[in-house]
Amino acid sequence: PTILSRSEIKELINATNNLKHRCLISLLYSAGLRRSEVLNLKPKDIDSKRMLIKVQDAKGNKDRYTLLAESTLADLRKYYIQYRPQTYLFEGQKKEKYSATSITNIIASATMKTGIKKHVTAHTLRHSFATHLLNEGADLVAVKELLGHSSLSTTQIYTHISSEHLKKIYR
Repeated sequence: PTILSRSEIKELINATNNLKHRCLISLLYSAGLRRSEVLNLKPKDIDSKRMLIKVQDAKGNKDRYTLLAESTLADLRKYYIQYRPQTYLFEGQKKEKYSATSITNIIASATMKTGIKKHVTAHTLRHSFATHLLNEGADLVAVKELLGHSSLSTTQIYTHISSEHLKKIYR
């Protein structure tokens, strides 16, 4: 899978002038969410006291909690005041659920603005989240839980692409 560096992630987030778009990209990366999961979020799923996000009916009809980053929370608070979402955290013009195509277009536009030559998708942000956690020494089982994987072998894919993690082990 394609992995972005931390600086590329920052560039991507900063390339979005629209607050809603910045929140979407930030959540995809900082919480390791799938595109469908971010689209299904409701305002009540954001737990700012515990700094967690409840992901309901994820892949395999499972619920889980994942991380809420301080910087993402700050933007989400501004976003909530400006947009006042009703049912879903991210809604379109007519208060319906935001579309998957819109997220694809937002990421493509931000990628083009940054000049990043890699093929970047919502899943690229999720892959980057997992890889960065492992590079920082996070436990594989904890990363498995945050991603909502049912099998550890699925999460182990990230150990093969985490060259920084391998270098730390070697040292």
